Amino acid sequence: MNYYISKFVDMTFDRAVARTREELAKEGFSIPTEIDVRAVFKEKLGVAFRPYLILGACHAPSAYKALMAEDKIGVLLPCNVIVQEHEDGRVEVVAMDPKSVMAGSVVHDLARVAEDVQLKMRKVLAEV
Repeated sequence: MNYYISKFVDMTFDRAVARTREELAKEGFSIPTEIDVRAVFKEKLGVAFRPYLILGACHAPSAYKALMAEDKIGVLLPCNVIVQEHEDGRVEVVAMDPKSVMAGSVVHDLARVAEDVQLKMRKVLAEV
């Protein structure tokens, strides 16, 4: 079972980032964290890297339910979504699959939250 869901898109990297942000917002996600991996690698390592952006997507109502069910779940929050341009120029949008990541949890309420967020992420990727 994969820990992610992904989709290749027929658009530029910048357009894919914009569409991903739009679709996440439509599903009620905010983006409290963002990491431009290319910029970090350039600054910290002095190396060139392809366009690769990590968006930390938070669906606050679901995060609250998850934290109420299991206080350690914060190690998996927020749900990361990446937009990356591969060496061949193809652009891919990838989201963490919370249902797969939390599959081992015995907390029933957490499983329901993970399933709800998974459905939201699948909708986001379908619309990008």
